[in-house]
Amino acid sequence: MKNNIGLFITKRAQLTPNIDAVVDVASGRRQNYVELNQRCNRVANSLADAGLELGDRVATLLMNGPEFVETFFGTAKAGGVIVALNWRLVADELSFILTDSGSTTLVFGTAFNDVVTELQSRGTDGTQVTNWIHVGDAADRPSFAVGYEDMLAGVGDTEPEIVACDDDLLFIMYTSGTTGLPKGVMHSHLTALWSVITGNTTADVRYADRYLICLPLFHVGALNPLLSTFQKGGSAIIMAEFDPVKIWEVFAEERITVTLAVPAMLNFMLLTYDKENHDISSLRWVMSGAAPVPVSLIETYAAMGIEIHQVYGLTETCGPGCLISPDDALVRAGSTGKAFFHTEVRVVDEQGNDCGSEESGEVLIRGPHIMLGYWNRPEATAEAIDADGWLKTGDIALLDADGFVYIQDRLKDMIISGGENVYPAEIENVIMSMDGVTEAAVIGVPSDKWGESPLAIVVKSDDDITAQQILEYCDGKLARFKLPRLVEFTDVIPRNPTGKVLKRVLRDEYKETTTQ
Repeated sequence: MKNNIGLFITKRAQLTPNIDAVVDVASGRRQNYVELNQRCNRVANSLADAGLELGDRVATLLMNGPEFVETFFGTAKAGGVIVALNWRLVADELSFILTDSGSTTLVFGTAFNDVVTELQSRGTDGTQVTNWIHVGDAADRPSFAVGYEDMLAGVGDTEPEIVACDDDLLFIMYTSGTTGLPKGVMHSHLTALWSVITGNTTADVRYADRYLICLPLFHVGALNPLLSTFQKGGSAIIMAEFDPVKIWEVFAEERITVTLAVPAMLNFMLLTYDKENHDISSLRWVMSGAAPVPVSLIETYAAMGIEIHQVYGLTETCGPGCLISPDDALVRAGSTGKAFFHTEVRVVDEQGNDCGSEESGEVLIRGPHIMLGYWNRPEATAEAIDADGWLKTGDIALLDADGFVYIQDRLKDMIISGGENVYPAEIENVIMSMDGVTEAAVIGVPSDKWGESPLAIVVKSDDDITAQQILEYCDGKLARFKLPRLVEFTDVIPRNPTGKVLKRVLRDEYKETTTQ
């Protein structure tokens, strides 16, 4: 049997045909594994008919829903490579990713008609896309696009010939880079398979679990659970986007057993929880990651009868890094646990030597689920993965005497705002393109709402420039989650002798600064 991730659905249709595969909360639509497999086959066959060849990139600009799932697994079966676009990005950002990845097909939803129409109007200057596929009502379809349902109706649902497997590319997932330009993380069918194997071997995941996916599927934090759920024979209950009110209703109505939510989401959920009216009796645990989970938050949920299992991982690892076990979730609150079953983790000093107990260092991860590298960036790949296969995460952690990992900080200057990765260099580049600005540095400051938000520290040459003008200048040039929330002016930005901004000095100087 070829190791093609699309065959997860084929095999499940044979083994567990009548179990819910996908439940779409927004529409109420349900697909068992046979129905899902038929739809995935139609996607695969239609793409092949349109000329898709092995390794061709298929981009998606879709909210969570059945069409994303069908396109992902259908493309995998057809031998294409999925490029799932972050739908929070603006046209310039999307154009860069589409061009950099060489995507020639784009599947998009009605909600993104305006930005897609703008991209299409740019011609080859905007993208290399020639096949525009619209998901939604025909009345809302742009004239240059074909209808998704029309496309599927024109082909059969027989199993396609499997031409991709093992080390062939499965998806490219873009993460913002410290230079300000996103980098495409490459994962193959085999690295994705091993991420599922190590995840399902380590976590308390069971046959027929009902997994609520409320993180966007363009994130590995949602995509990995989707793959794992299908491999294990569970049901993926999918919310188009996170809703802190609706989620409690879905827990009860769909008898959810497990889910994943970042700390900011858990905070929002607390504000809407009603002990008397919300039934959470089916919920076994909630996995949480993307940022360290405060001990107080773990304890609050424990008092409600909900276990929070802290997880640590990266796009570059296809998800898995460390996970706290159910037995240790409370007694080791604050720890992200130990390495996944088929994963190795080290904490090393600046010379690459293993740190002693209670000594902080950089986290290194190794395993068969580590990325192949960064798309078209061999130098960046060489910097990230050493000759022995260890991925340098850029994260700082402490390893205690019992082998438990405690994430402390980041070597990189990445800000995590509401579970989204925000790189200061990207914001700095935009601010410094504004007339009257000579220097800019961005750091993260605490936010009651988002966990962390960007603060811009600016040196201006035009005394009349205001903080509000800078915020307005950034609006539209960056996705909203990347926008700075505050601007502070200064005469000098501290730098080391080589000219590198001393972010640690700025963090200390503005340590009392917070935002909503």
